[in-house]
Amino acid sequence: MPDRSELREKVIESIANTMDLYGVNHTFGKLYGVMYFEDRAMTLEEMKTSMNMSKSNMSYAVRSLTESQMIYKLEEKKERQDQYVAETDFYRTFQNFFGIKLQREVDVMLESIRDVIPDLTAIILSEHTHAQEREEALRDLHKLQHAEQYYIWLQGFVDRLREGKLYEEASSLLEE
Repeated sequence: MPDRSELREKVIESIANTMDLYGVNHTFGKLYGVMYFEDRAMTLEEMKTSMNMSKSNMSYAVRSLTESQMIYKLEEKKERQDQYVAETDFYRTFQNFFGIKLQREVDVMLESIRDVIPDLTAIILSEHTHAQEREEALRDLHKLQHAEQYYIWLQGFVDRLREGKLYEEASSLLEE
């Protein structure tokens, strides 16, 4: 029979592999997995020792996981060192991680689309635009208007995700 540490390691490796699918460095995912099972806050030094990583790589990993709100820096220090703790609610990690990523996508794309549409419209309406160019600009405009509708929908999805409404809806369906 495997011992508990072997079972934990199996789950930690799965967490790291799963996070790797979403563009998070495998080692960073492994650090999150280690911290997930810790029942206490950890310092950078403790993480570095646990993961056998350099201090610079550990700092980068912690910064990345903190920005994704998968781990949090505590106010209180341990022997003048910062302490960190993992978010252990998988729904909340999903909510934070994807909420941040999707919001960035929405912001970048809507800004770009909304910046381009007036100029594209001006090309279409200009009497100096050749018929072929007008036709291609019109096709582009329709594609961008469709994309804009998608990003408006995605913003609503992100809002519902951040408010916890998607989880509440899913939970109520599971209870039925």
